[in-house]
Amino acid sequence: MVDQESVPKLGSVVLDCTDARALAEFYRQLLGFTYRPGDEPPAAGGSDERGRDWLVLRAPDGGPQIAFQQVDHLPEATWPEHTVPQQLHLDLTVASVRELLVQHERVLRLGGRLRYDRIDDADEPLRVYADPAGHPFCVFVG
Repeated sequence: MVDQESVPKLGSVVLDCTDARALAEFYRQLLGFTYRPGDEPPAAGGSDERGRDWLVLRAPDGGPQIAFQQVDHLPEATWPEHTVPQQLHLDLTVASVRELLVQHERVLRLGGRLRYDRIDDADEPLRVYADPAGHPFCVFVG
């Protein structure tokens, strides 16, 4: 058994994207995270150097961060089809089906797209979405 002090801790999940600022804003609003100091959007009309490279959002409870790395090209995952695999997805949980319905409206309003609907599943109601960059993520009752 490994001594817990020698085990690495998850610090961040990093998502590649072609518009780091837009994707960071989507997840900031969806999850209630805040920008790492210095990563906030610039004042109106200001240059957004960081937004064209790398941004970090921090969880309010100190949990793992989400970072956004700008890339020139990124094919959108086609899940549930397998033409372009998802490679990674985020699992988000809510307390009830009612809350799942509330979050569904928020996700769509923020620019997410429904990819798969299993809200009527008695054992694990869930919906799978694509964020504005095409990364799949699940919201389920857990």
